[in-house]
Amino acid sequence: MAKLTRSEARIRRHRRVRKTVQGTPARPRLAVFRSLEEIYVQLIDDENGVTLASASSIDHELQGKVKGLKKAEQAKVVGSAVAERAIAKGYKVVVFDRGGFRYIGRVKALADAAREAGLEF
Repeated sequence: MAKLTRSEARIRRHRRVRKTVQGTPARPRLAVFRSLEEIYVQLIDDENGVTLASASSIDHELQGKVKGLKKAEQAKVVGSAVAERAIAKGYKVVVFDRGGFRYIGRVKALADAAREAGLEF
């Protein structure tokens, strides 16, 4: 069997996690994706297949706040922003989906900031 690339291994890990992690209307899924430069997060209701809220480091509202910050600090801004948007729409409890990424660095910074801003997971 051929060796997997890093991205193929991440996708395989993500599929394995997604077997158990499902977003519902009562408890949506907080899905994280990070590229080399940016970080994106969505609040997803998997039963109805809709995105309820989102934020990213390329978000027009956040671009002024994240400009000049380090990537982990940008992730904190994005995490608190998505938490504020989720709470404004009435979602306080979510299930966290790290997207196959390790729970360190930017992913952890985003999750901690979302928790501090009021989301529960």
